[in-house]
Amino acid sequence: MKFNFEDLQVYQKSLDLVDSVYGVSKQFPKEEIYGLTSQFRRAAVSISLNIAEGSGGTKKEFLRFLRTASNSLKECIVCITVAKRQDYISYKEHDELREKLIEISKMISGLKKYLLKD
Repeated sequence: MKFNFEDLQVYQKSLDLVDSVYGVSKQFPKEEIYGLTSQFRRAAVSISLNIAEGSGGTKKEFLRFLRTASNSLKECIVCITVAKRQDYISYKEHDELREKLIEISKMISGLKKYLLKD
């Protein structure tokens, strides 16, 4: 059995982002485990969780969860900025993560517009 949200491309992309975030954050200093590492991972996972949780409800509920997903995405932008400024990630990793976040942001915006059409 498959849930409807699992077919959403934005959900699939958000899971890809989670994989990337877990991958790069493994190289963060150990003293960041309860700081930036934890915050970054939770924010990335929150995007997927909110897309999934909101998809089963009303349009109004889904829009609210998509707004929360967008807010978590913005947290991820701050996390990659801090990580780069602290030299925890390279310019290349920063740019690749930023591109993924931009793509997901556009997809969330498109989904919100679609839901608001009716």
